[in-house]
Amino acid sequence: MSRVWGITKQQIEDVKPVIMRGRASGYTKKTSKVHFDDDKFRQLSFLKRSCYKKLACKMGASKIRPHTNAIKPALTEANKISRMRWCLTHIQPAMDEGKLLYHAMHNTVHIDEKWFYMTKASDRYYLLSDEDEPYRSCRSKRFITKVMFMCVVSRPQFGTDGQTIFDGKIGIFPFTEQVPAKRMSKNRPKGTLETKPIPSVNKEAMRECLLNQIIPAIKAKWPANASKEIYIQQDNAKPHLKSFDSQFDDLASSDGFKFHLISQPANSPDTNVLDLGFFRAIQSLQDDKLATNIDELLGNVWSSFEELTPQTLNNVFLTLQSCLSKILEVHGGNNYKIPHLNKERLRRTVGLPTSLEVEENLVKESLEYLLLPQNDVSTSYDI
Repeated sequence: MSRVWGITKQQIEDVKPVIMRGRASGYTKKTSKVHFDDDKFRQLSFLKRSCYKKLACKMGASKIRPHTNAIKPALTEANKISRMRWCLTHIQPAMDEGKLLYHAMHNTVHIDEKWFYMTKASDRYYLLSDEDEPYRSCRSKRFITKVMFMCVVSRPQFGTDGQTIFDGKIGIFPFTEQVPAKRMSKNRPKGTLETKPIPSVNKEAMRECLLNQIIPAIKAKWPANASKEIYIQQDNAKPHLKSFDSQFDDLASSDGFKFHLISQPANSPDTNVLDLGFFRAIQSLQDDKLATNIDELLGNVWSSFEELTPQTLNNVFLTLQSCLSKILEVHGGNNYKIPHLNKERLRRTVGLPTSLEVEENLVKESLEYLLLPQNDVSTSYDI
């Protein structure tokens, strides 16, 4: 302090400005200014301002790395063993050019249900300083209008030059019904048919959807050169049909098709392409569309489903195969990070593979682990 004060007094006596030089002498802070187009921002709807990554994409700004930490299902030891056996059944039994590969999954249909809401109880938007906050209202936040959909997809098929032979999007079916209005209102006269969600999605509703909508849609859209022996994969929800359902068995072997109902391991949404990423892709598009009634909500979900490309669905099937390898690596657990395969780069260069390779040592180690006495839980999954 004495040295600093001495320098200061000397500069004052010499009528010089007081300049203190330290270790950071000569450093100038570099700031990069980002051009922000207010007019372009104002043209974006509030629905397109709810996510920072989405907003950055629309505005042409640099990307950021978002992370949402979701709670995963708790797994028992029996769950883990079942998951490992399920993964091993998806590996081809014979080597192809000295490699172990996963099945192409072209004859597997994934089905699952999901709620789609008309709006969110709480949403986030990014506004300019002079913009008014959007106003939203409903009668009760506890009872926001929602509809359950059953989504049905399969693995897309492409030709040698990349053309789409089969897009894999079989359909997405709402659990709704047409009900006549009981009273007259300013919006419609009494007796007008209105779309309403069905009161309860029970086993009968599931059976009606599977037998009268899903199977006919599969038969109508299934490619002619594909195998007619089809496995319909579902989760273990109670309303789902069992594999030995008599009404399903009567319809399973008709028109040259042979259908099988299989259930994925318990507490394993990461073994179904819908829960793994395709539902998220649909909802990302549906959130950008405004709906004021159930019919508009249905239209938004249908249009979002159709907007997704077959390449997007094919990407999720490849992600599923990579997750099966990760499940084997962690001995059936779900404490793994979904790997990134750089699919777009592969598509532009060497092309996406139909099936991913499995390391032979990983398969041997998994089989040895399952043969341990403590891992014999007497469960199996045969496809």
